[in-house]
Amino acid sequence: MTHYCYILLCKDLSLYCGYTNDLKKRLDTHNRGNGAKYTKSRLPVKLVYFEKFKTKSEALKREHQIKKMTRSEKLQLIS
Repeated sequence: MTHYCYILLCKDLSLYCGYTNDLKKRLDTHNRGNGAKYTKSRLPVKLVYFEKFKTKSEALKREHQIKKMTRSEKLQLIS
């Protein structure tokens, strides 16, 4: 199974970072308003970045690292 850490660009131009093992399904869930509470009021969201991992642990560690980054660091990562 592949695990993903991803970044979404929200309608208000904010960034959201998350984890999933099914990227397409998770993006669809977010855009239906059934994803994270944060993205629910910022729809639609667009996938702008993701990384693949072999384990859930690796993906969650990376998610934590990204969430600690500043906005400018996240934008640099995306580009």
